[in-house]
Formats: sequence, structure tokens, C-alpha cells
Amino acid sequence: MENKITDLKQGVKNPDRVNVFVDGKFSFSLDLSQVVDFHLKIGQTLTDQELKGLKHASEYGKLYGRTLEWVLTRPRSIRETRDHLRLKRFQKKLDYTDADIEEIIGRLVAKNYLNDRHFAEWFIENRFVKKGVSPRRLEQELAKKGIDRALIDELLSNSTRDEASEIKKVIAKKSNKYSAEKLLAYLVRQGFSYDLSKELIAESTIPNPTATD
Repeated sequence: MENKITDLKQGVKNPDRVNVFVDGKFSFSLDLSQVVDFHLKIGQTLTDQELKGLKHASEYGKLYGRTLEWVLTRPRSIRETRDHLRLKRFQKKLDYTDADIEEIIGRLVAKNYLNDRHFAEWFIENRFVKKGVSPRRLEQELAKKGIDRALIDELLSNSTRDEASEIKKVIAKKSNKYSAEKLLAYLVRQGFSYDLSKELIAESTIPNPTATD
């Protein structure tokens, strides 16, 4: 087999991809930009190693496209994206390497599709915005997403969300389900200040919580 490119056809489902036919049969597809970068043309002969490399590039291009779509659905952190790609590789037994993952992440960062600061700002202002969430919980969740501790501290200190307002949201949501004492315990478990929670419960219509030392 001489691995000759016998045809290049625009994809039907995705016009931005090109179907590459080798020796009269469909072999793989590439992004249009990849076809240009690799200088592919009809009649070109490929070595077995070149063909293998192009097939890998095909899978890489698909992976990049799917990852780009994923990060555009909502802001994502770098660690979140890396973990997502590693999980998909494991679940579907896909043939791409850690180096491929890092290259994709690098491209997305360079194009500002991945930005930990933008992600953290979005996360702080949108996480449980109606239900209420404690700064401590936001801090813990952002740390799990791989956000730098100094950045977390900076953004939380500048956030328009304050602990008192968040506690009041929880009280409004839970006051009909819990006694004052149980609500206080719930708020503390959620990471809110004991003293501030107790004070705001006392100001509400719920009976004052039992004092505990």
C-alpha cells in the first residue's frame, strides 16, 4: 500500500472539517486549518509514519473542538478542564496523552477561553446566588477548582456578596423547615459565622435559638 491521498472532501455534518481519503477509502478527517498546515493535496503519498501522525492530529483536532465547545458553555477553571479531559480519556478509553491535554489547555489559555481569574469572579458572583452561600464554602470550592489562594482571598474581599446578606437568604429559605436552634446548626455547618448567624436569626421572626457555650 502506498498511502496515496486520493480525495479531499468537505465534511457534510461539519463543513469546517475535511474528509481525507487514502487509496480510495475514507481514512480520517482534519480541520481545514490542519489541511493547510500539513500542505495536504490529492495525489500526495504518505509514509506509514506520516499517516499515523495525521490520524493522531485528526483525533487531536476533534478533541480540541469538543473541549472548546465545553469551555464556551460557561466559564471553566484550568484544573477543571484538565480533570474533565482526563476523565473523558479514562471513561471512553481515548488515545490522547497528557501532553495533548496540556497543549489544548495552553491554546485555550492563550486565546483567553480559559482564565482562572474570570472563572473565579463568575463563580463567586453566581454560586447559589438565590439560596445563599458562605464565604468559607466559596473558598473551599474554588480551591478544589485549582484557583490560587491569594486570588481567592482577593476576589472574596472585593465581592459585593457579604456574609450577612447570604445568611438572610438562607433564613428566608429554611425558616419554615427548621426551628431556630436547628437553623443555627445548619448555618454553622454551611460555614457561616456562629455569632452572626445567631444574631440574624434572633432578628428574624423565628424564636431565638437556645444559647450554647
